[in-house]
Amino acid sequence: MQTADSLKQYKDELRESLDNEFLRAALDAFAKAYPAGRQRAFADYDFRALVAEGAVIKDAAAKKMDELYEQFKTEAEKRGVVVHMAKTADEANEIIARIAKEGGVKRVIKSKSMTAEETHLNVRLEKDNLEVVETDLGEWIIQLRHEGPSHMVMPAIHLSRHQVKDLFSDVTKQPQEADIGKLVKVARSQLRRKFVEADMGITGANFAVAESGTLGIVTNEGNARMVSTLPRIHVALVGLDKLISSSDDAIKLLRVLPKNATGQAITSYVTWISGATPMTIPGYPTKEIHIVFLDNGRRALAEDPLFSTILRCVRCGACANVCPVYRLVGGHKLGHVYIGAIGLLLTYFFHGKDKAKNLVQNCIACGACKDICAGGIDLPRLIKDIHARIQEEEGRPLQSRLLGQVLSNRKLFHTLLRSAKAAQKPISADAGYLRHLPLIFSSKHNFRALPTIAEKPFRDRFPAIKPSTKPGGLKVAIFAGCAQDFIYPEQLEAAVAFLDKSGVNVEFPVDQSCCGLPVAMMGEKDAAKKVALQNVKAFNPDDYDYILTLCASCASHLTHGYKNILAGDPALITRLDAFTRKVVDFSTFINDVLETRTEDVVQQAPVKAAYHAPCHLCRELGVRQAPRDLLAKAGLDYVPTTEEEVCCGFGGSFSMKFPELSKELLNNKLNAAEEAGAEILVTDCPGCVLQLRGGAHKQGRKIQVKHISEILGKK
Repeated sequence: MQTADSLKQYKDELRESLDNEFLRAALDAFAKAYPAGRQRAFADYDFRALVAEGAVIKDAAAKKMDELYEQFKTEAEKRGVVVHMAKTADEANEIIARIAKEGGVKRVIKSKSMTAEETHLNVRLEKDNLEVVETDLGEWIIQLRHEGPSHMVMPAIHLSRHQVKDLFSDVTKQPQEADIGKLVKVARSQLRRKFVEADMGITGANFAVAESGTLGIVTNEGNARMVSTLPRIHVALVGLDKLISSSDDAIKLLRVLPKNATGQAITSYVTWISGATPMTIPGYPTKEIHIVFLDNGRRALAEDPLFSTILRCVRCGACANVCPVYRLVGGHKLGHVYIGAIGLLLTYFFHGKDKAKNLVQNCIACGACKDICAGGIDLPRLIKDIHARIQEEEGRPLQSRLLGQVLSNRKLFHTLLRSAKAAQKPISADAGYLRHLPLIFSSKHNFRALPTIAEKPFRDRFPAIKPSTKPGGLKVAIFAGCAQDFIYPEQLEAAVAFLDKSGVNVEFPVDQSCCGLPVAMMGEKDAAKKVALQNVKAFNPDDYDYILTLCASCASHLTHGYKNILAGDPALITRLDAFTRKVVDFSTFINDVLETRTEDVVQQAPVKAAYHAPCHLCRELGVRQAPRDLLAKAGLDYVPTTEEEVCCGFGGSFSMKFPELSKELLNNKLNAAEEAGAEILVTDCPGCVLQLRGGAHKQGRKIQVKHISEILGKK
């Protein structure tokens, strides 16, 4: 559970996780194994189609949440069930405590329920001196350790079998072996007695089917089935977001949930509960079933035009499985109760901004969570919006406001960059790097060498290298982005030379500025909008066939980010649509639009070359094959590396804010390239070049890091 009061305290806690070698190894092993299992599970399915189908079901259910609740209540009560509604977490806890008191309950068993974690139900029941025992193996382990889950599906993933062995030895007062099979038997022997003795069983539910008043519970251990059947009283605590119309809808969602969660075709147990059943316990002829529906902000979410999509979440936990930050720090540092990308959002809505304000800053915006989300939720965008909302509510930090003011004023921004060129001279080294970090950086940022500002930005160089007009040739406007305009202008020069020889007419609209992604990441919405407006006005899409950028992050932000930032401005609709449709990344343009052939390209020495896929290129733009084709056409020996599409750790302002996390991701990427025997590491984004090249230089590694434009020469 994340409770840091300040960002500094939160960063200190992150450091503790980075030092936890077992945690790192366990999460790393799972992250590497998970994709293969998931791929096998979805082998015969169209994942995107299943996601789209599920989104329609969940969106429709959210829009008629109250109607479904009334229908469910009616149908369930016909079958002898008592249905309750709780507006808040405390109200839900009080209802359940009252049921326990009226039922003469002394012992309670529970199956895993994130909704019960959300309300801190155990704490409330234990105040009434009730014995509450978790029966899911992972949940039981963390209950014994008095800590919260570190993953929504695998709550004890952060613990080793040796730690569990020691824990079980203490509990049983007998020495135990660090053998997983034997430890499971110990847990079973301890818990079986609890099942038999319990007066009340508490479960959650994955589905609440309105047409029949039926609950659906998805588990692997079978404990939920025992919890719901053995005790004389069964209470289900269910979020209103679990309501759906029909069993057909539940089955459709069930086709996605286990596959995306753990790579299983189906879980070991899927339990359906429709009404109270007869019992043989003396004095209790019929089972007593209560279903407590929890609002706790869900109704308000359903009415929110932007954040209502959060209610599509099926709690598969996949957003944590693929998150590079979660993989480094674990769920106790990347969540409060709910874990992973969805946890950052739910923390704000269910537990308040105080718990969320640090967490939402720890998103690297790589898009891996969005790509895999079973609900099709645009998680990175919503996290940025929550960050901006918190800043508006609490006051924006000075650093953030200054950056917003500078970037939203192109002339001021460019003047500062030109001034920095002169100011850096005393600390510039010959290799194009600063000899040491400027004073504004802490020593933690010293994990990579920082490049110097170029002597002459690309915008000043372009008039001299502008290709002559070629009648009938394609017309391309270059969007430089600030990194290539002022730091790596040679990458753009190489691209212009290639385009010139390919018969392409090239222009450079000088009123363009930074794409605005850094301020969007900082939660500076007004500044992000000003910058976007400036760039859309700088490029008249009617004048060009394409707006070409060599920066994957710029391409993604211009294409997708601007549609969100500038939405709702009717005067811009036509121009914005034309603008975004004409944006193209460099590899796609050279490989697919120009259809460049091997014989068109100057051949490089046939050395082994690895490729780092920028997050925004492979996931946001869906460009995967074109850059790899270009490596081969350039004569390089492309060698696949492990996890090519995992983030390099740059993430714009992320690497500034969380340098220690950024460093770990950088090292993983460089290690993978070197382990593959690569002599060159090629990528499509200047931000990734800055991170990888600076890291390799700082660590004295021999591998060269190049932008793809630097390995392509047109014959």
